[in-house]
Amino acid sequence: MLQNTGKLAGCTLFITGASRGIGKAIALKAARDGANIVIAAKTAEPHPKLPGTIYTAAQEVEAAGGKALACVVDIRDEQQIEDAVQKAVDKFGGIDILVNNASAISLTGTLETPLKKVDLMLGINLRGTYLTSKLVIPHLLKSRSPHILNLSPPLNLNPVWFKNHTAYTMAKYGMSMCVLGMAEEFRGQIAVNALWPKTAIQTAAMDMLGGEGISKQCRTSDIMADAAYAVLTRPKDYTGHFLIDEDILKEQGVQDFEQYAVQPGHPLLPDFFLDEAPENLVGQMEQHGATPAFKPPSSSSSSARPSSSGGPIEGTFTAIRGVLSEDVVKSTQGIYQFDLSGEHEGLWFLDLKSGSGRAGQGQSPVKADVVMTMDSGDFSKMFAGKLKPTLAFMSGKLRIKGDMTLALKLEKLMSRMNKAKL
Repeated sequence: MLQNTGKLAGCTLFITGASRGIGKAIALKAARDGANIVIAAKTAEPHPKLPGTIYTAAQEVEAAGGKALACVVDIRDEQQIEDAVQKAVDKFGGIDILVNNASAISLTGTLETPLKKVDLMLGINLRGTYLTSKLVIPHLLKSRSPHILNLSPPLNLNPVWFKNHTAYTMAKYGMSMCVLGMAEEFRGQIAVNALWPKTAIQTAAMDMLGGEGISKQCRTSDIMADAAYAVLTRPKDYTGHFLIDEDILKEQGVQDFEQYAVQPGHPLLPDFFLDEAPENLVGQMEQHGATPAFKPPSSSSSSARPSSSGGPIEGTFTAIRGVLSEDVVKSTQGIYQFDLSGEHEGLWFLDLKSGSGRAGQGQSPVKADVVMTMDSGDFSKMFAGKLKPTLAFMSGKLRIKGDMTLALKLEKLMSRMNKAKL
């Protein structure tokens, strides 16, 4: 875990949705420094399915060494936010940090999403974030170390993140666009950044989405709390960044990420918006015993836009995932990007550099060591053992940019895949 330094002692943090989950974890991390925490959330009475209230969270904050102010706040209600902000200023003398954590989610398609749900997501994620920021900013401008941190993803415009849940993506990206705009608007005055997890985080929301068995594929909210702490203790000129929790902690010298795993050693589920396609996320959930509450529509119902999702390329990558292991990763140590043309065009990646390896559709989340460009039909032949990479390269069917030796190492993986079929 990232050690507390005391830099947030005496600072006042206004955190939306802090009665449970990631918001509460960030509150407790700051409380250990002796910070003042405004818990701005809706849950005043115990929920039949969700743990915690603003009052139980306040008790935990004070037990951790901080001071707490519990405020009943629906961030769609301007008056409730104004009242909470004024109470915070009256009690603590000002506000130094705003964490926009509150969020609503519904992973449903356009025809399946009631307008009430659309209004809820836009009202909380987009409008609520914008409104809370607008009302807190006048006080942040008086602080010596002002920060806004939105828990929202990088602005990834890959259509795969829109097609199955357009309303949710629009609402969530609204939070990210607040970062993009406000960081520039208040540059030199307030640090404005976004933070997003690399893997799924065990929260009540994830339990509902992933069902039974999902938790062992998750990290705990402690990793987000540590990453948020690393951001919020930086100077105000550190602004306009879309940060991933693991990356920011690596910069802080953290090397052991197993300490954050719910079940150390178990494969982890990548989070949304980082180009592990939804179809692959569902497959990984089911492979390790989870029962996802959402499933993307089949490729037969999608548009005519060229895509390899659900076709022979997806089948090849399913086979690849079936033979991945720490031994394969250790003997390869490379990240591959496949740029496929032809009937099943698309981008795919294969990470044989970390953990037990992973593979999926889209741009590699980490810079690839080698980019291999070829026809999708030749790609299928290559992984079926009918076309060797060296022969494909020599015949002009394969173009390689980057480390040539890694292309040769793929032959070992292909051999392992074909043995597994026997």
